[in-house]
Amino acid sequence: MSALYEKIGGQATLDKVVADLHKRIQADSSVNTFFAKTDMAKQRSHFVAFVAQLLEGPKQYAGRPMDKTHTGMNIQPQHFDTIAKHLSDAMAANGVSADDISAAMARVSNVKGAILNK
Repeated sequence: MSALYEKIGGQATLDKVVADLHKRIQADSSVNTFFAKTDMAKQRSHFVAFVAQLLEGPKQYAGRPMDKTHTGMNIQPQHFDTIAKHLSDAMAANGVSADDISAAMARVSNVKGAILNK
């Protein structure tokens, strides 16, 4: 079985999913304030690399660990869940199968504690 990264369509699909995700985040006032001062182009490339690695794709993520990146942001479980839902919806909108979305979201949930600094 190939890596989940390849199953979802690799880099091309991930680029589309993350672009879609960022549109969803920016349109959502419950979470967009976390990104108000963020360079979204830089964040997009970091996030694509991070998710690719999370899905057993290329190990290109060179950013800080999730706990360090999110320290002091006061991200609550509902914020994480909202962004995770946007990610899931973005995957569905870009042709990722329900099974592959479930598998991807299980991996995303594994980093929830680090992102919430819990």
